[in-house]
Amino acid sequence: MTDAYLVGAGQSDYGSFPDESYRSLFATAYESTLDSVPEGIDPDRIDEAFVGTLGVGGRQLGLSGPAVTEHVGLHGVPTTRVENACAASGYAVRQAVQAVKSGMADVVLAGGVEIMTDASGDAVRYWLGVSGETEWERLSGTTFSGVYAQMASAHMREHGTTKEQLSHVAVKNHANGAKNPHAQLGFECTLEDAMNAPTVADPLTLYHCCPTTDGAATALIVSEDVVDEFTGDPIRVAGVGASSDRVGLFQRDTYSGVPASKRAADEAYEMADRSVDDLDFAEVHDCFAIAELMAYEDIGLCERGEAGEYIESGATKMDGEMPVNTSGGLKSKGHPIGATGAGQVVEAYKQLSGQAGDRQLDDPAVGLTHNVGGSGGAAVVHVFEREQEVEQ
Repeated sequence: MTDAYLVGAGQSDYGSFPDESYRSLFATAYESTLDSVPEGIDPDRIDEAFVGTLGVGGRQLGLSGPAVTEHVGLHGVPTTRVENACAASGYAVRQAVQAVKSGMADVVLAGGVEIMTDASGDAVRYWLGVSGETEWERLSGTTFSGVYAQMASAHMREHGTTKEQLSHVAVKNHANGAKNPHAQLGFECTLEDAMNAPTVADPLTLYHCCPTTDGAATALIVSEDVVDEFTGDPIRVAGVGASSDRVGLFQRDTYSGVPASKRAADEAYEMADRSVDDLDFAEVHDCFAIAELMAYEDIGLCERGEAGEYIESGATKMDGEMPVNTSGGLKSKGHPIGATGAGQVVEAYKQLSGQAGDRQLDDPAVGLTHNVGGSGGAAVVHVFEREQEVEQ
């Protein structure tokens, strides 16, 4: 089975853009991706495309993939829309890897797009709610933040996690996002800001919650047969793992973790023949502060119940032993639902190719991305490695 490589990735700015459309945002990400390929690429080389989107607001729910790929000139290229809530474009990247590894394609475009800020507050709550269980959660009035508030309360009750520890996630990610020119909330915040902000869903405050976002991100995955045409410093997709779970939080055995994330991470590590100790950084799904803390435990950065102490120790800061969310994460960079997973891959590409600017880590060789759909109904994990560095 052929190896798959990441040879380019790019994104639009994340934020609120009333003058942009989902087509124009996707075009910006696409052009940025083409420009990022070290040796350049002719768009005619693209064999297939996978596009993640939830379709917030109901725009172009059918054929939304071809709607954007045809717009950027990929006429006739087979395109599939991928929907897995917030994990849509993470799964789109996985589909691209599968297409390459199966031998059906040599060059695949994967990405996602979402516009969220032109809808009313009630409409946004509805569209976020459709990513949860409909009959017993959304229709009973449970909000997306309400579901994660239940998870935060359970983690606090079971493990002694504190509101201050949740707030450390916001402080760290805003510090990183302030260095990211694409970030929606590119400013720093203090621990006091995060702890004393208005309550959204107790115990979560405003600074514990990601914003709603317009944005797009794409990546190019190619086979080992052609990778040398595009780069002399290949980044291999060493491992991929994915898992699903019951959509409703109330249907699961635990409220204080995401079992699908653990299964996906274990699968990705096994495929890559690596362990968590080999990682130099990770981009994890932090739609709410508690989601990042649970991710630490689910992907193995710390033991179960120790995430609060782990964030408090500074281990996941930019200069810590395991930098997490150098991009600013969903919390600061933003969360355009259909583009989020691909946006994480953009950060991995920038870090591993030495193009992360003020966020650049010291010569990282192995990185991980972790993308969750809803409250844990789906999860996908990718492990990327700079092949030349790893082989030395």
